[in-house]
Amino acid sequence: MKIKIAIVDDHPMLLKGMQGILGGVPHIEITGAYLNGKELLADIDRNRPDVLLLDIQMSGQTGEDLAMVLQEQYPGIKILAFTNQEQTYYIRSMIGHGVMGYVLKTCDEETLLKAIETIYKGEQYFDPMIRGQVSQIMTATRQPRLTRREKEILQLIAENYSSKEIGERLCMGKRTVDNYRIALLLKLDAKNSAGLVKTAIDLGLIR
Repeated sequence: MKIKIAIVDDHPMLLKGMQGILGGVPHIEITGAYLNGKELLADIDRNRPDVLLLDIQMSGQTGEDLAMVLQEQYPGIKILAFTNQEQTYYIRSMIGHGVMGYVLKTCDEETLLKAIETIYKGEQYFDPMIRGQVSQIMTATRQPRLTRREKEILQLIAENYSSKEIGERLCMGKRTVDNYRIALLLKLDAKNSAGLVKTAIDLGLIR
């Protein structure tokens, strides 16, 4: 029985190369190669794959956004992030969106095939180059729960906006923003804004 594979990547040459590599593997069948999520979703009911190789940074709908849609609408499809991004933020985000594997585009063919076969069986697989980061993510004993508003304010703090400027952007008073700042400092156990931003980046809460 063949593993049905689909690929989504906005680089035509990469799509062609991957089709050439995987197309020659006896137990793999490529059901489709798509330049964006819109093309995939338009064809997915007709050619539904077992495993989806998904790039993260694409023009228009990102891999993160597409993974979230697939997790909700097609939970049976196993997603393998296939990307150049090895930052903790992206790894954490994609795991949070339900991907079962994460492989760098610099990997060799043997690693890619092993990743495909592993997640097809329902097990997770992570590129050896990022396993240290994955281990830290998986075993983190303290992952603060932030509300949507707290995340918005945290991102703006990281972008160096003042409390007054954040209040103007989010239609709230400066004092309210200051209260959010204090709450964030306590949740992330930081002493100041610089420490807050560093901790948030380390935890993958912001980019």
